[in-house]
Amino acid sequence: MLLIYTHKITSRFSYTMRQVFTRILGIDIIFTTKVEDFIKHTGPKITYSKHPLQNEFFVRSSDLLFIHGISDMEINVENWEGTPCFFRTSGPSAIPYDIFSASFYLMTRYEEYLPYLKDTHGRFPPSESLALKHNFLRLPVIDIWAYQFLAKLKERFPDMILKERKFQFTSIVDVTSSHCYAHRGPIRSIAGLLLDIGTFKFKRVLERTSVWLNIKKDPYNNFAKLIEIQKQYQFKNMFFFQFAEYSTYDKNVSPENNNFKYLIKSVADYSIVSLAASYSSFRNIELLKEEKRRLANVINRPVNYSRMRYNRVDIPYTYRNLVEAEFTDDYTMGYTHEMGFRAGTCTPYYFYDIAMEEQQSIIIHPFAIHDYALLHVDSEDEALEKIGVYYDEVKKVNGHFVTIFSNELLGGDQAINWLSLYSKVIQNYHG
Repeated sequence: MLLIYTHKITSRFSYTMRQVFTRILGIDIIFTTKVEDFIKHTGPKITYSKHPLQNEFFVRSSDLLFIHGISDMEINVENWEGTPCFFRTSGPSAIPYDIFSASFYLMTRYEEYLPYLKDTHGRFPPSESLALKHNFLRLPVIDIWAYQFLAKLKERFPDMILKERKFQFTSIVDVTSSHCYAHRGPIRSIAGLLLDIGTFKFKRVLERTSVWLNIKKDPYNNFAKLIEIQKQYQFKNMFFFQFAEYSTYDKNVSPENNNFKYLIKSVADYSIVSLAASYSSFRNIELLKEEKRRLANVINRPVNYSRMRYNRVDIPYTYRNLVEAEFTDDYTMGYTHEMGFRAGTCTPYYFYDIAMEEQQSIIIHPFAIHDYALLHVDSEDEALEKIGVYYDEVKKVNGHFVTIFSNELLGGDQAINWLSLYSKVIQNYHG
């Protein structure tokens, strides 16, 4: 049991310490503000404050974990043993940076509370992020900092007990369009055919009519193959189905379609099925709850996990809505067109609402790889190499490697055979 002395126990402090020590490093911790308790403690102990008490293991704190509210602060990114870091300390601190404040800043997405220019879908663009600007988006820096800190701590307390965590892999298949041509109803089908003819997309006309006549399988209907891969390699696979009415950005098969319902039920027999929330439900809490309820009725089990359409996250409102809709876990924390660690970590963590100054009940599972970030690559080998860079970083810290592949790309006609790439990613990186 590690004792941490500080001058003030705040919700920010306890939230951050539990994430870094307990969830990343596997160290049981307790806190105290009493000097006498700290002195009496005979086990491992550290001080996180402005000044040391004696000659103990001391980390000089900045102010971030002890204040309230949000302010635009100057962040100076420097180098700590080969890893970018910020919130430099001074004086006799055992480490040169306040990694706890830096971790809180990244995990809570502090910079997303500040003014920024949103993209066309109202998202925080990666170009605005501290991580991309300072070239550390590719690194799970919070986990790296934690292990660098642990190395220093074990020099002082070599017999300290910790539970070593194991690497985890989760594959996510985003199903916002289960079928390209089938099961879309007569009006939408005819409209699609006329549009293809009017834009001279005769290859699509042939493919569309072949699917209608049952000559050819719908290109997006690759679920049997995906389940087969799952059975072969025995990994955690999750399917997020959009179950929403048609709109400008929501164009899946109607939730009333029995063939679609049967497909979802059949997938749920082998994998975790959860909700890909519609674009329309982004700011409509009642619609979000309705989509969740209707999907739960189809699979006859609770729907606890969420993903937002187009990875739309508006901090903190999106997570407040998800909490109100009683989701327990969310898999939206990442960028669509940029690979990397948006929150600076590859470890699941509870959402902390800075505006309310409290930890919320929903767990965020950050992802590093989204297939749309690989659209510019020229070959499967190049894509695998890029993915491998992120896999290696997660593996080093025994983190959680999450990949997201979209059903449209897996069945699409592109320069890369996405289904083949997906299979190779599973084969190479699932364990």
